[in-house]
This record gives sequence, structure tokens and C-alpha cells, in this order.
Amino acid sequence: MFRIVEKEALNPSVSKMVIEAPFIAKKAKAGQFIILRVNEHGERIPLTIADYDREQGTVTIIYQKVGKTTMLLDQLKENDALLDFIGPLGKASELEGYRKAAVIGGGAGCAIAYPQAKALHGMGIPVDVIAGFRSKDLIILEEEMKAVSHRLTVMTDDGSNGNKGFVTDALRDNIQAGADYDLVVAIGPIPMMRAVCDLTRDYQIKTIVSMNPIMIDGTGMCGGCRLTVGGKTKFACVDGPDFDGHEVDFDEAMKRLRIYKDEEQREAREENCRLMRGAEHA
Repeated sequence: MFRIVEKEALNPSVSKMVIEAPFIAKKAKAGQFIILRVNEHGERIPLTIADYDREQGTVTIIYQKVGKTTMLLDQLKENDALLDFIGPLGKASELEGYRKAAVIGGGAGCAIAYPQAKALHGMGIPVDVIAGFRSKDLIILEEEMKAVSHRLTVMTDDGSNGNKGFVTDALRDNIQAGADYDLVVAIGPIPMMRAVCDLTRDYQIKTIVSMNPIMIDGTGMCGGCRLTVGGKTKFACVDGPDFDGHEVDFDEAMKRLRIYKDEEQREAREENCRLMRGAEHA
């Protein structure tokens, strides 16, 4: 069992948990993920390792409450425990040897972008972080991202934080102002990552994206997380989750993510109703 050391709501739909998992914390690196199960009846879901503390033996995960399992997960409290917490899985991000980087995060994707920026910063590589959210109320990890970046720009779709626009607007402004990036890391919704890749392709800047398709076993056996990259089939759980964004077939990835959309929404509605009924009788 894996004890929840700390739990914090970052915004109305996103929460952070610090989990006691010393063996995973000992080996974890930026870009890797874990697979967890809340209880014996629960499904397996992948979550990126948002942070880790080797000395304390803890791993931090950040999740958005969008489905049945994340709703169940969010019902747990500090000192409760998860049944399964397996990792680190996937390949660690290959970030060495770059001169200057931009790390782009979109929404909950900032939970994945943060460890990438932190790793680059720890290597002494100047890194600009650009984060995008729908509104000011949804901004997460602002202070954490600021601490590991040379420059942090937070954009909002509605301009409620005084900085209206998309992450691609800020990235283009930086490039045109002379930011000589030789690496861009983009993590977030597929349309956002594709837009970033379309922009950086014009400037011939290497761009890494983190792909999080449907995953089941996390070992490459089931084939559920397959992607097409550079015309070849890859498996996100063992070949990734990082890939060259200029080679990813984003259209195919979006279609695969939509396969179980109706079922996921139905399960989420039913779980939400069950939780509400339980709260009424508590």
C-alpha cells in the first residue's frame, strides 16, 4: 500500500498528491510516469511523475478530475493509501546538450512541463517557460515554474490575468525577439502541441512532445498506446512518452483518444452521481 503523505487542491478541477513510494522516488527522472490503482476494483491509469524527493522517499502526482478513477482518487485523504503505484515507467526525457530551451505547458499539462523545466534548469540550461490556461482561476504551479525558469509567461484565453492569448503567441514573440532556442518542449492537449510543432517547424527548432494516449499495462504488451511517429508504429509506454513532435501523426492520435469518449463520459457521470448520493447520506 502507498500512503498519501500530502493532498492539495490546486484549482477546482486539479489536485496534487504526494505519495510515499521510496523505491520509485529513488529511480524517477523527468518525463517518466507511474500507473496506479485506487482499489482492487479500480482501473489502471497512467499519471506523469510531477516531482520526487529521493531523501523523503516521495513521488508527487497531479491529476485532473475528469473521469471515474480520478474522481475516486480525489475522495482519498491524507494518510489513506493507494492499492497499486507502479513505476517509474517510460523513458526519461533526453534533455542534455542543449543551449537554450522553451518549455510550453497547456492547462493540466503544466504538471508534466514543470519537471521538464526543472530538469533543464538543474543542468544549467537557460529555460523560458510558457504556460497557458483558460482563465486566471485555473492557473497552477505558477510559483514553482517561476523558480525553475529564466522567464515565465502565463497566458490565458480570456485575458483574466492581464495576458490574453495562446502559448503559440508568446512563443512566436520570443522567437521573433531573438530568443535563440535549440529545443522546445510542448506538453498539453493535442491541438496545442500540434500548433506549437507547426510553429517551430517553420523555424527548424527541435520540438519534443509528451504523448499520453490510452494506456493499460504500461509495458508495451497490450498495444493500446500505439502511435505513428515518422511513419512507424511506436508505443508511448516503452518508446516514449517523449517523441519528436515534427514526426507525430496527431490526427491519428486524436482519433484514438476519442474511441472511448462516450463510455468515459457515462462512467464519469455515474460516478459523480454516486458520490453525490453518498455525500447526501453522510
